[in-house]
Amino acid sequence: MANHKSSLKRIRQTVVRRLHNRYYAKTARNAVRRVRRMTNKAEAEAALVKVTKMLAQLASKKVISKHKASNLTSKLQRYVNKLA
Repeated sequence: MANHKSSLKRIRQTVVRRLHNRYYAKTARNAVRRVRRMTNKAEAEAALVKVTKMLAQLASKKVISKHKASNLTSKLQRYVNKLA
């Protein structure tokens, strides 16, 4: 167990940040899954804009890596483009 006050504070901060990041990462994963299940191109394009924005924000906050955000965005865009 940590003995310094600063260490204890750092532990508290880490726990809060981890829970916050987990929540938003899970929300993004669910949003990506929702887009992948869509079959209507118009709906998918509308949802894609929101999901892309969400992924970019998470990447800028370093919740997910920028490469992961880029890869997900690219794959979703290709999926939506293939919809008839």
